[in-house]
Amino acid sequence: MAFVRRKGNTYFLVHNVRRQGKVQQLQLARLGERPRITDEVVRTVSRSHPFLDLDWSHLRERVSSRVELFNIRSLYLQNLMHSLRNLNLDLADLSPPMLVLTDRANSSRELVTQLRLLRSTVDVKLDQFERSEPRNLESGRKFR
Repeated sequence: MAFVRRKGNTYFLVHNVRRQGKVQQLQLARLGERPRITDEVVRTVSRSHPFLDLDWSHLRERVSSRVELFNIRSLYLQNLMHSLRNLNLDLADLSPPMLVLTDRANSSRELVTQLRLLRSTVDVKLDQFERSEPRNLESGRKFR
């Protein structure tokens, strides 16, 4: 049976196998600092280990309950905040005219597509926060 194991700050998908009477852990996939079982992970593991019959829905359910989003001091949330700050700085420094001049592989179109996707995701998340969190009565502030 496969399961998710944490080693340091990194999560791995592992499976126990018995070889010569001893149990060894077979590393199926590196899931990163925030464990996610994506379709790509499923394809890669299925290709690399075709004889393993894994319950992917159960594994995804187990993984989704591991992240401590409720704890503002969790390492995951601190890293997310750091990444958001860096993304804001990187986007502020981005110069569209320079990108268009150096565009050789339509990277500016891909960037615009990714920025639109980011905007949509941020809008959805802001809407979720506005509907779920009680407002601070002192400030009366909304997230937008």
